Amino acid sequence: MRARTIREGSVGLLILLGLVVFGGLFLWLRGFSPGRRSYQATIRFPNAEGMQVGAPVRYRGVVTGKISAIRVSANYAEVDIRVQPATVIIPRNVTIEAKQSGLVGETFIDITPNAQLADASATGNPLSRDCNDQLIICDGSYLQGTNSVTLTELIGSVIRFTNLFSSPEFFGNVQTLTRNFAAAAEGVDTLAGEVTVLSKTVRSELGTLSNSAQRSADSVGQAAQQIGTTAGQFGLTAQELQGLIAENRTSLVSTLDSLNQTVGSVQSIVSTLAPTIEEGEFLANLETLSANAAEASANLRNLSEAVGTPENLLLLQQTLDSARATFQNAQKITSDLDELTGDPNFRQNILRLVNGLSGLVSSTQELQQQTQVAQMLNSTAIALEATEAAPTGPEASKTKRNQTEQSDTSAQDEKQDDKSEVETVQPTPLPDTRSQLPAVSAPSAQDLLLPSQTWPNPNRPMQE
Repeated sequence: MRARTIREGSVGLLILLGLVVFGGLFLWLRGFSPGRRSYQATIRFPNAEGMQVGAPVRYRGVVTGKISAIRVSANYAEVDIRVQPATVIIPRNVTIEAKQSGLVGETFIDITPNAQLADASATGNPLSRDCNDQLIICDGSYLQGTNSVTLTELIGSVIRFTNLFSSPEFFGNVQTLTRNFAAAAEGVDTLAGEVTVLSKTVRSELGTLSNSAQRSADSVGQAAQQIGTTAGQFGLTAQELQGLIAENRTSLVSTLDSLNQTVGSVQSIVSTLAPTIEEGEFLANLETLSANAAEASANLRNLSEAVGTPENLLLLQQTLDSARATFQNAQKITSDLDELTGDPNFRQNILRLVNGLSGLVSSTQELQQQTQVAQMLNSTAIALEATEAAPTGPEASKTKRNQTEQSDTSAQDEKQDDKSEVETVQPTPLPDTRSQLPAVSAPSAQDLLLPSQTWPNPNRPMQE
């Protein structure tokens, strides 16, 4: 009897122990922990795909809780999470996402803070009544979550991409794109060739332009030098004028005084002649002047009417067009002359031509001087011969006049010969012709210092 009681008591104790163990296991699976307190929050997701009760909840990559319940409503899915221990403080400004740990792994909730708490200890306990749900997640708070890319969505996207890639329309677009790209490549090659040709042309044009710019710079420099020289000359002229004015100041004052006196005299004359002018002749002149003015105004009116006709206006327009064309041609000629004068070779040729002409003029002047000396010597010799012959009477005077006329005729012939020689000379650098002129002996002092009575006077006949 006692043994039976012991057996029955042992069975009852085992049953009670099993119930206790089963209840503890159940509570443990439900997350019940009498030594560790926790708080609960509700997260709303667009869908709860892949989520299960008991799935982990991670905060900053650390498991701090798990999913305790999942509820579905018409607009969203509510997921209750339980955070353990209660000392884990999570900021309110967080990003909550439902993620998968791999292609076929379980779904978990990841909480990532977007801001740092200034003082975590001053925010309070999530389980207390004074918990500020604007700063941290408190017990019973509602949060908004988002779903990340799941395996199902990824597979759907791959299927849609495969369908799009395998469609004939896509292949047609790819072929069209390839042909367009090939045509664009050919166009790029053609463009590259044209750019090469253009670069060569631009290089040559730049060389010509640089040369023209250099010549223009040289011309500008020369013009600046000439302007500086001219400015210096103007300065010297101004100084000379100032000196001249200072020297002739008294003369200028006297001249102005004389002018004032002259003006006074003219005024007195005008006042004297005023009564005479006021007489009938002056009135007649005024009437004639008014008649002439009326006639001139009528002529001007007729002229304006004649000019205002369409034919005359057309002629004036044509004249203006011709004048404009002439002005443009003049501008072109001026630019051509500027190009010619800007050429150094052209300036050198002009300089050589001027030097040759100056040499020609100097040689001509020397030739004229020597011709005058020869004429003077010839006339002197003729006078000496006439003096030695010394015929008397009218025949002597007639002979003298004939000789004088012959000498003048010969002198004129020599001048004409000299002019023809000068006209036939080409504008080239002349050789030194002074050595080729005939040597003329200078007259002696006795020949030049003859008594005055030996020279004949052409204005009176010679006396015996």
